[in-house]
Amino acid sequence: MKKLSIADIAAQLNVSKTVVSFILNNRAEEKRISEELVLRVQKYIKEVGYKPNPLAKSLRTGKTNIIALMVENIADPFFASVARLIENSAYKNGYKIIYCSTDNNTEKTKELLTMFRERSVDGYIIAPPEGIQEEIQSLIDEATPVVFFDRHLPNIQTDVVEIDNQDSTFNATNYLINEGYKSIAFVTFSSKLTQMKSRLDGYKQAINAAGLKTYIKQIIFDQNEDKMVTQIVDFLKKNKNLEAILFGALQAGTNGLKALQQLGFNIPNDMAVISFDDCDVFRLYSPSITAISQPINQIAESAINLLLKRLNSSAQKQQKIIIKTSAVYRQSVEK
Repeated sequence: MKKLSIADIAAQLNVSKTVVSFILNNRAEEKRISEELVLRVQKYIKEVGYKPNPLAKSLRTGKTNIIALMVENIADPFFASVARLIENSAYKNGYKIIYCSTDNNTEKTKELLTMFRERSVDGYIIAPPEGIQEEIQSLIDEATPVVFFDRHLPNIQTDVVEIDNQDSTFNATNYLINEGYKSIAFVTFSSKLTQMKSRLDGYKQAINAAGLKTYIKQIIFDQNEDKMVTQIVDFLKKNKNLEAILFGALQAGTNGLKALQQLGFNIPNDMAVISFDDCDVFRLYSPSITAISQPINQIAESAINLLLKRLNSSAQKQQKIIIKTSAVYRQSVEK
């Protein structure tokens, strides 16, 4: 069955296409179209079940009212929570969200960006992987709003929402030092992403200031979690003098707990533990795990608000919002 067009409606009702278009776009009063004609057109549209073509509408208005949200992994509890909050806020403001996982894969991200550009999305909220500077700069040059969150790309000038990564690990490491721990390890992912680098810098800063030795393990991410657990097990076997571990990311922490359990460590008697990114696993684990909690509501709200402001006014000054984390003290550090 042929899909009805504005021209079909106009011909059936013996009115002009322009009049039908004005009525569909709520401009009847502005154009002084009679109430009787408006009701007649609306009644017919309801009877035939006419739905406007969103592509045609976007060509007329220059807007699709769609925002692309690109995260590392939509199944990750942190990104899933942020995505849900952004989606809710966007919907209340008349926008729909299309989200995807980049897997921190440069080529995949470039392909996704191309797809979104072809669909003329109005703006982007991105946790960017490495290697997409050229594509992002192209969007910015075209005056397409882009907001980074969780991390940024060096030399790209755009709106950014991040947490105080370096201060977070600096403070967590100092907490362990002040509790009397001397041999403190930092287990993180091998990554050049800005947030991971800052977290490592915070650990080094605190350890160096205290005159202690650094113990750093940068594990290689693998979809097979057993392989990540094995990397941590090997590290622990080679450093039997360790007293405490700070995990620099959620999956490093959850896999680290598996490694400690596999080796028969008692927490906190044999090993004190703190992990980045609080979650149900850390709350429910026995003993419960001290964690660095990211303010997810504030991160999501800041990111969508920055983008909405940018969509309404390209002239606004670019902003970098740094949000403080909080420590959630539990039983995994012996006091």
